Amino acid sequence: MKFATPVALLSLAGLVASTTLPRQSCPQAVRFGVISVSPTTVNPGDEVTVTVDLNCAVNHFGIVPRYLDYTIEVPEASNNGHEPPILLARRDFTAGATSDVFTAKVPFGFYFTGAPYNIVLRNTYPVQGTDGSSEVLITGGVSTGLKINV
Repeated sequence: MKFATPVALLSLAGLVASTTLPRQSCPQAVRFGVISVSPTTVNPGDEVTVTVDLNCAVNHFGIVPRYLDYTIEVPEASNNGHEPPILLARRDFTAGATSDVFTAKVPFGFYFTGAPYNIVLRNTYPVQGTDGSSEVLITGGVSTGLKINV
């Protein structure tokens, strides 16, 4: 009986904490951000709004971007060799932010009919170097689909 009471109290405390503390689900796949674009079908010269949620990256994984590079790319498996990445934007990350939102025009680049395009986010962030005092910039990325009418 002496053992049952503390166990019951601990169980109750755990239940209360689990219902009152907000939980954030941050799967490994979102460690560099969650990107979306609107609209998803465009013509060259159209504006797109890109939104990136970096809440999990910053607050859960400790990945605080230095730069955010956005490119329009054809995945390697589908690229015919004549479709280099097209820079859409390079943005400095604002300290304390957990998102990035901007509007840009789709460049009048050389696009191919039927090619599967993506907007790729490359999150460049600092980590500590092996000497313990220097900084090394590394990148990770995520992408979302974009249909470009040619």
